[in-house]
Amino acid sequence: MKIDRLIGILSILLQKENVTAPDLAKHFEVSRRTINRDIDALCQAGIPIVTKQGVNGGISIMDGFRIDRTLLTNSEMKDILAGLRSLDSINGTNRYGQLMEKLSAGSSDFMTGDQSILIDLSSWYKESLAPKIELIRRAIDNRSLLEFHYYSPNGESRRVIEPYYLIFCWSSWYVWGWCRQREDYRLFKLNRMEVLTADEDEKFEKRTAPYPDLSNERIFPGGIRVKALFDKECKWRLIEEFGSGCFEELQNGRLLFHADYTSRDNLISWLLTFGEKAELLEPEFLREELGETIRKMSDLYTNGNKHGHDEKCNITDIGKTKTS
Repeated sequence: MKIDRLIGILSILLQKENVTAPDLAKHFEVSRRTINRDIDALCQAGIPIVTKQGVNGGISIMDGFRIDRTLLTNSEMKDILAGLRSLDSINGTNRYGQLMEKLSAGSSDFMTGDQSILIDLSSWYKESLAPKIELIRRAIDNRSLLEFHYYSPNGESRRVIEPYYLIFCWSSWYVWGWCRQREDYRLFKLNRMEVLTADEDEKFEKRTAPYPDLSNERIFPGGIRVKALFDKECKWRLIEEFGSGCFEELQNGRLLFHADYTSRDNLISWLLTFGEKAELLEPEFLREELGETIRKMSDLYTNGNKHGHDEKCNITDIGKTKTS
């Protein structure tokens, strides 16, 4: 990414009195023209960079200019390092950690041995997520269109978007961009994206993209007032998922749960994970729907369910055929 290269160039200029553009181009594996653009960007950022032509020429930072590390405390530097290393946890590299260590040369007191905050952003889907994240990052930098097959509660579709932001929120990764099908900005979850490609030949004209509104009220609107009873063994889960203020402990030890929920389907699925340890009291229409779901599940697993039994026999026969 460009920001990585800019910080890397600045780090080299702080450590060396003079360096040539060809050396920088070779080090970062880019063209001299790219290095020249990077130097211009650093100058625009307020770094007094001097370039000299000739045998002893090169690029350097103006004499007397120093970045005062005391502007950042050790605690602040540790937080920066923790944040950078958390990005390494996505794909298993040490790229950001090495970058930070270069910038912090000579200040070993806040390096690895003295770290007190460790952030791991990796997930169970690390093998599939890492390539998607890298591809999306390149597409954002290069202004390349992204095309992918998307799975949503409303069905499957093929989407083409102009990507602007890669977001980690609610324990998942998302990309925010302008959807050409919907002609509006949309948020897409990476785990639901398949056959992801970037069109390197077709560049999009960058829009003034707004930051996505990631407030819970905007993404997960409430509307379903839930009241339920849970056995006391469920206390740890309720606290973990909703906090200690989501229930009242009754005299018999059971927990009276109350909260706003966003999706009737998700609510029913969530309650079913508690088995017989949870009872939905309100709303009444969902209590009836949950009861109907449980009756259908009971029929599905009842020995007298001929349709399910026949399907099980057919699957068993297929397995026997393949192994025979």
